[in-house]
Amino acid sequence: MDPFGDDTPVYVISVAAQLSGLHPQTLRTYDRLGLVSPGRTQGRGRRYSMRDIVLLREIQRLSQEEGVNLAGIKHILGLQRENARLGDELQRAREALQDLANELESTRAVAARLAQQRRHGDSGDAPGSDLVPIRATGVVVWHERGREQ
Repeated sequence: MDPFGDDTPVYVISVAAQLSGLHPQTLRTYDRLGLVSPGRTQGRGRRYSMRDIVLLREIQRLSQEEGVNLAGIKHILGLQRENARLGDELQRAREALQDLANELESTRAVAARLAQQRRHGDSGDAPGSDLVPIRATGVVVWHERGREQ
């Protein structure tokens, strides 16, 4: 993880205000309304990340250029977060579906080989020994609790 990435809260309120083009009191208001949630220091001081500053600029754009009130902006931001969450969930579902499709294809291939063996009366060295593909192997070492090595 990048210690100084977009989500790292490093900017004090005065710097964040300057970078976003807003007054510090406006940043406090946006925090109080839940439009932006900066990180906090142990002394409860606000620390803004670059992602927070980009969000502040977007809030300002929606308010000034689009004429959206703060309640509408809060709703828009909530919908954007929900949309991103659902997009991530959809991606995970697609990956799981692909995994299941691959598993089904493998299972069908095994079933076809088994059916072919049965039709031809092949028994092989051990029944079904060539039917199950091994994808990965691993070793697990188990130790009783409290037992010294």
